[in-house]
Amino acid sequence: MKALFDIVKQWKWYDWAMLFIRMMGCISLIIKFVEVRNQFTVSLWIVVMWEMAAFSIPWLCLLLNHKAYLITEFLLSGGIAVYLTWLFPGAYLSFIIPAFLMAANSYGTTYRWTGPLAAILVPILIKLYAPSTDLMLMMEHVAFAFALGFAFHLLMANYRQNEIIRTHNTILEQYLSQVERVTLLEERERVSKELHDTMGHTYTSVIMGLESLRSTETDSTAQRKLSNLLELTRRSLDEVRGYLHELDSPREQLPLVQSLRQVTEDFERNTGVKVGLRVLGEEYPVSRQAQMTFYRCLQESLTNSARHGNATKIDAMLQFELQQTRLEILDNGNGTGQIQEGFGLSAMKERAYRLQGQVSIYSTPEAGTVVTCSLPRISEPADEVIRLLLVDNEPFITESLGIILESEKDLEVVGCAEHGEQALDLCEKLNPQVVLMDLEMPVMDGITATKWIKQRWPSVKVIIFTTFEQRSKAAEAMRGGADGYLLKSMEPRELAENIRIVYRGGTLMNPVISAKLFDGEAGGFMKEENGTASVTDADPASSPLLKLYELTPREIEILKYLSQGMRYKAIAMKLYLSDGTVRNYASTLYAKLGVRNRDEAIEIANQAGL
Repeated sequence: MKALFDIVKQWKWYDWAMLFIRMMGCISLIIKFVEVRNQFTVSLWIVVMWEMAAFSIPWLCLLLNHKAYLITEFLLSGGIAVYLTWLFPGAYLSFIIPAFLMAANSYGTTYRWTGPLAAILVPILIKLYAPSTDLMLMMEHVAFAFALGFAFHLLMANYRQNEIIRTHNTILEQYLSQVERVTLLEERERVSKELHDTMGHTYTSVIMGLESLRSTETDSTAQRKLSNLLELTRRSLDEVRGYLHELDSPREQLPLVQSLRQVTEDFERNTGVKVGLRVLGEEYPVSRQAQMTFYRCLQESLTNSARHGNATKIDAMLQFELQQTRLEILDNGNGTGQIQEGFGLSAMKERAYRLQGQVSIYSTPEAGTVVTCSLPRISEPADEVIRLLLVDNEPFITESLGIILESEKDLEVVGCAEHGEQALDLCEKLNPQVVLMDLEMPVMDGITATKWIKQRWPSVKVIIFTTFEQRSKAAEAMRGGADGYLLKSMEPRELAENIRIVYRGGTLMNPVISAKLFDGEAGGFMKEENGTASVTDADPASSPLLKLYELTPREIEILKYLSQGMRYKAIAMKLYLSDGTVRNYASTLYAKLGVRNRDEAIEIANQAGL
């Protein structure tokens, strides 16, 4: 019953018009039956019930099965027309409306057999039971009614086609306008990043160079010129920062939830497709890149659901979780057994991948499609300031870093140290939250200082920030308690983002160093030079899972730890990764294995002998 109600809700004007014609024909016949009831050979109620069956049964079949409709319409309506004409020679006209409806509701090439049945067979049957009727006249009348019905059928088909074209045009127009908006936002983001990472860094280097020249220059005229140049350079740097903040201003960009609600409301208003958005969990800020990724994912999913899936209802759910933010879009469309990965889907996945997230799509024929976009939680609190201590034996580097990092509104450099021993003193005096530590320094090196800091102040985060890729030093630093190992060659904005990740509990390592540690320089995951402390002695490339499910060595490693009963946090600590990164690896792993949870993944791991 609910299915019938859902079908009726989607009716257009022509569907109601045909129901009205059918109803008027039925009512007029029943009234006529009452007037001539004494001339029937059977009870009036039998004839009335017969007519009610001829009205309702084909109509119900029309909603569910077209072929059944045509057969029941021919048998019931044609049968009652033959019976009435046997009693009243002019009653063959009662078949005019059914003939019109059969033609109007034809589909494909069914008119090729419904036309002869209605215009030839029924009049012949009537002629057999009522010899006094004019066969040719009956054929002409029924054929004319069928032709009118077929013309109405063509009109409806043309209207449906035009409506589909209008709907697709509306979807494409909205899609193009949103693409233009996203493109503008991305261009502003690119220009903002360019100003920050190139011009800002260049101005900072020039300022530090001029400062160093002024400290060595004794001539008063040169001192004055250098001071003027410094003032001009600082003023130019302030202007660049002003442009940067203006570009980064959120005035023209709504918060994530409000932005997604606007997309759903615009889409529903322009296409007529019902779209709902639910928000679960306590909302927290997300980065602009994450917001644009979710925005683009929702936009692309809505467009695909309407254009390719012919969905009439779409439900979106945005969930703010502890470790990640997840957007799920479910539609009631046609679905498909095989996903065709076009440009839009590839772009969605690429955006999520750049943010250490993922996009997964599940679709089955006649069961709709589910699109899930998950991104690790990396937010920027508006009112929380991270206190930094910079440790490097080159004052030029600490001063330059200080200027660059303090341009971020949530980072504050509280002190600079030239070696590890001085860093310990400043940690006690200044109470920093994150220490950016160089490795090679006089008096006390970075690894020793890191061990002392973690022993005395376990809550202080220490990031090794060095110039060279030294695998043995990296392993020793991480064992000593370091929370990250990064190279000085990275871009300033990336460094600032990594500081935030470590401050919030993540563990980071430069990808080049990570690859050397974990992907097998010496024949195993994280084998050290002395041959001890290896995570696994087996080469993951030899696992049958690699070929069967196309798993990467890192995914096989995480699967092995999951099969040992380790939790995500423990795996993250063991591999020196953030908790969110391990969760993303696990989600990708589950998708490749075709499982829904850890237990099913472990079962496959056991079958593979891990």
